[in-house]
Amino acid sequence: MRPLIITAALCLVAFHLALIFSGLVPNLVSRPLHLALALPWIMIAAQQGMLARTSGIILTVLGVSACVWVAVSHNQLSDQYGFLEGSYQLVIAVILLVVVLEAARRAIGVPLPLVALLALLYGLFGQHIPGEFGHSGTPLASFLGTLTIAEGGIWGSLTGVSVNVVAIFVIFGAVLNAGEAGQGFMNIASAAAGRLKGGAAKVSVLSSALFGSISGSASANVASTGAITLPAMTRLGYPKRLAAAVEAVASSGGQIMPPLMGAGAFVMVELTGVPYTSIMAAAVLPAILYFLAVWIGVNAYAAHHDLAGIDEKDRPTGRDVLITSCFFLVPFTVLLIGMFWIKFTPQYSASMAILAGFLLLFFNARGICTLPEALSRIERALLTAARQVSIIAAIIVCASIIIGVLSITGLGVKITSLILSGSGGLLWPSLFLTALACLVLGMEVPTTAAYVICVSVAGPALIQLGLEPLQAHLFVFWFALLSTITPPVCGAVFIAAGMINENWLKVAVTAMALGIGLYIIPLAMIANPQLIMLENAPISAVIAALQTGLGLGLVSYAIIGFKNPATRLLTGSIGLAVIFWRLALS
Repeated sequence: MRPLIITAALCLVAFHLALIFSGLVPNLVSRPLHLALALPWIMIAAQQGMLARTSGIILTVLGVSACVWVAVSHNQLSDQYGFLEGSYQLVIAVILLVVVLEAARRAIGVPLPLVALLALLYGLFGQHIPGEFGHSGTPLASFLGTLTIAEGGIWGSLTGVSVNVVAIFVIFGAVLNAGEAGQGFMNIASAAAGRLKGGAAKVSVLSSALFGSISGSASANVASTGAITLPAMTRLGYPKRLAAAVEAVASSGGQIMPPLMGAGAFVMVELTGVPYTSIMAAAVLPAILYFLAVWIGVNAYAAHHDLAGIDEKDRPTGRDVLITSCFFLVPFTVLLIGMFWIKFTPQYSASMAILAGFLLLFFNARGICTLPEALSRIERALLTAARQVSIIAAIIVCASIIIGVLSITGLGVKITSLILSGSGGLLWPSLFLTALACLVLGMEVPTTAAYVICVSVAGPALIQLGLEPLQAHLFVFWFALLSTITPPVCGAVFIAAGMINENWLKVAVTAMALGIGLYIIPLAMIANPQLIMLENAPISAVIAALQTGLGLGLVSYAIIGFKNPATRLLTGSIGLAVIFWRLALS
C-alpha cells in the first residue's frame, strides 16, 4: 500500500512540475487532471473507517473518470460554449459537482460546500424568488454546462491559479520543510533573540515569521514551530496562556508574510491583474508591522512576568546557525534571482528553487546524509506536497462554484448594490460591513476561501467607492484572517491551547491583545495608502510604515504594558491618532 501512496504523490508532484516546462497545455486538460490527481488524497488517503473509504473509492472512481473525460474531450467541449449536449453530459456535470462538494466537505468540513450548495440552488431556482434578488433564470444545460465543461465554473481562472502557481509554491514549501530549513529558521531566531528578555517568546515570533513565509498556513505553523517553542516557553516559566497566545498570533502572521501568504497572493494576482512581485512588495511592510506589534506586546508581557531569555547552552552555536541557514537561504536566493534578476515567472523561479531544495535534501548539518535518511526526506516532501496541494485544490475548486454562480446569475452585482445602499454610499461604513462579513465567513471556511468569496461580492463596492483594487483586496484578505485568533471560532488558538493544555478562551483573549495589529493594520492601509506603495514610492511607504509602527507600538503597549485604565486610554488614543491623523483632517 505504501509504495502505491508514494507513487501517487510522485505523479501529482511530477505533473505540476511538468506543466511548468511543457509549454501551453489547454486549460480544459490541465485543470481537470489537477482535480483528478487530488481526489484520491482527499477521498481515500485521508479517510478513516470502512464506510468512508468505500464511499471515497466509489466517488474517486466517478470523479476521476469525469475529469479525464473532460480532459480527453476538451476540443469537442470548447465548441459547445458551455452548453451540455445529451443526458450523458448532464450525468457527467452532476457527478463533477457532487464530487467537488463532497471533496471540500471531507477536506475542510461542511461550511464551504454548504455555501456552494446554496449558491447552486439559487442558480437553479432563483428565478422563483420575487424582487430584485431573484434572477431571470438560465436553462439547465447552460447553467450546469458553464460550471462543468467550460472555463467559467470549476475549471475557471481560480482553479488555474491552483494548478499553475499555488501547487508549485506548496511543493517548494514541502521540500524545504522536509530538509533542515525549519531548523535553520529556528537557529537564526534563537541566535537573534534567544538572549533577550522574553527570548523564548521572541524566538517564536521570529521563527513563525520565517517559517510562515513558506508554509502560508497558521495551523501548520503552530504545529511545527509550536512543537519546539511551546515546551521551551513553559520550561522557562512562561504562563501557559501567554505561551500559546504568542505561538497562535505569530503563526497567524504566516498567511500575511510573503512569499506564500496562504495561497492568497496567487489568487490575488488572478483577481486583480497585479503582478505577483508587486503584491509581495505591497504586503511586506504591513506584515513586518504586524510582527513588530507582536514583538512590542511580548516585551510588555516580559516586563510584567520577568520572563527570562534562553540559556546560552540551549542556544545554537554560530557554526550551527551558519550551516543550517544555508538550507533555506540557497533555495530562497535561487527563487529571488529567478524572479527579480533573470525575470522568470514566479512559478518557473519556484521550480528552480525546488530543484535546489531537492539537492539539499541529501545533506544535513553534519555533511552528506545517509541514503535511508535522504529517501525518508524525499518521501516526506512528496507526501506533504500531495496532501497540501489536494486540500487547496478542494477549497479553490469548490469556491469556484460560488464565483461561477455569482457571475451567471448576476447576484454579485446585487450584493454590491446592497452594500453600497446599506452604507449610504460611504467608504468607511462599507469597510466595516465588509470586515464583519469577513470575520463571520472566516470563522467557518479557510482564509483563502473566505477572502475569495468576500472580495467577489464586496470588492467591487469598495473599488466603486474609491479604493484601488489591490488596496481593497489586501483589506479583505487581512480581515479574512481575523478568525484565526478571534472567538468564537479561532483555529490557531484552538491548536496552540490544545498543545499546551490551557483554556482556549484565556489564550484567545491574550492572543487578541498581542495580535492587535491584525485589527488595525488593514484600516491603516486605507487611511495611509502609501503603506502598500513600496514598489512605486519607497520613501513614502517607509515613512508611512514608521508612522503606523509608532502608533501601533503605542496601542500595543497601552493594552498590555499599562495597568492604569486612564493611562491605557490616553496612550491608546494617542497611538490611534498617530495612525489615523490624515483621516481626521480629511
